[in-house]
Amino acid sequence: MATEPLTAYDMTLSDHGFEPLEMKGLTYPLGDHVPQYGEVYPLAPDMGWTRMPVPGNLNHINIWLLSDRDEQGEGYAIADTGLFMPDVIAEWKKLLEGTLSDRRMTRIFVTHFHPDHVGCAGWLANRGKVSIWMNRTEWLMARMLVADQRDEVPNDVLIRRRFSGYSEAQIEDMRVRGFGNFARAVSQMPTGHHRLDDGQHVRVGGRVWQIVTGGGHTPEHACMVDHHNGVIIAGDQILPRITSNVSIMDSEPDADPLGEWLASIAKFRALLPPDMLVLPAHGSPFRGVHTRLDILASGHLERLDRLEAALREKPHRAVDCFALLFDRPIDETVFGLAVGEAMAHLRHLERTGRATVEEIDGVGWFTAD
Repeated sequence: MATEPLTAYDMTLSDHGFEPLEMKGLTYPLGDHVPQYGEVYPLAPDMGWTRMPVPGNLNHINIWLLSDRDEQGEGYAIADTGLFMPDVIAEWKKLLEGTLSDRRMTRIFVTHFHPDHVGCAGWLANRGKVSIWMNRTEWLMARMLVADQRDEVPNDVLIRRRFSGYSEAQIEDMRVRGFGNFARAVSQMPTGHHRLDDGQHVRVGGRVWQIVTGGGHTPEHACMVDHHNGVIIAGDQILPRITSNVSIMDSEPDADPLGEWLASIAKFRALLPPDMLVLPAHGSPFRGVHTRLDILASGHLERLDRLEAALREKPHRAVDCFALLFDRPIDETVFGLAVGEAMAHLRHLERTGRATVEEIDGVGWFTAD
């Protein structure tokens, strides 16, 4: 993966010899091919793709390796890092002591603060003696949540769960499990970072990446856009087959994350050309970014209409909205995420004047005229 300045590289990936796959308006240039854990697959002469395991249905996170150069010479940068858990650490050690053993780490880019993205960042930064490059808000969120680990669940959190419709048994279960599970999957972060701002341009090896932030999934999720070569490292901002969770967060209980998410979809659609290659955090590289952004937007708008119609029939709590919003059964493993997303949709209806809420005995009941 050389770092000499490159002419625009043909990111059709046709030279890899795989049969492209067409599905739901998207094109997957590599078909069904994905790298195995411990394998670095060359997407381009200066860009590698590997994966790290994630428990549950998510299964994996994509990691991108970018040829880089600094004052010490040639090396590679990492974009996103995986969960800080034994299986992932073992896979990283295989890579660092095997395929990457003759190369030097230069820096670590993290798209956002969620544990599957930032989890190993501190551990890798310490091992490679390199800096972490993140958006300031995302950095502070990660630092805050790593530090905020305690046995007792804050009372205001319990009040908000009751407002959403949690049963007393579920609230008691929260008390038993404690608070601050974030830190269990995230390594200790360094005390400082290199800030990434929206609109900033960063040279990595022979490429120049524009930082473009989006909101809703997290406050300032940072994507990396290489306009010259027509590629975006999209993190969770643009996924090909699943929809990123958009939830009310305890740190901003009165925010409108769905409004931010819809605005971000419009922002990216206006910025990106329709043929740009998308490198998502989950799933495979694909083309058809406008089609995918349109699907993401229309999916939420349709669910908002469906939810508003149901609220006209009778009041709903957040926990009553699952069948209207999700195409899968909601069990305890995803219950919290489902409640957060239901609250985001209800809050957006309230913020846009399409619904009202009344609190009765600590529970929020949403209605529409």
